[in-house]
Amino acid sequence: KKGPVFQTAILAGIMAAKRTSELIPLCHPLMLDDCQVRIQLDGAGHAVIDCSAEVRHTTGVEMEALTGASVAALTIYDMCKALSHDIRITGVELLDKTGGKQDVHRTTDP
Repeated sequence: KKGPVFQTAILAGIMAAKRTSELIPLCHPLMLDDCQVRIQLDGAGHAVIDCSAEVRHTTGVEMEALTGASVAALTIYDMCKALSHDIRITGVELLDKTGGKQDVHRTTDP
């Protein structure tokens, strides 16, 4: 009823990543060079959201990526809550980061 769910969530995630410094106290503003939000259904029918952000600077952009993924998930919830309030948002985690004080490289659990 509200429109294309995943496309709207992708747009919301990108917009949120760009405004992270307005949402997270003491998070400094960054001009993102790239931000991508991908959403796909896994074998169990769960929406899996992946947000990546890039900047040509000496800092990491994990807060922007985490904010983008979180707001994309919240957007899916908002658009689908009329169908069910049993929707759960779980497992927001940083998988990969280069730059800043240290790099992070993780894999997801199967």
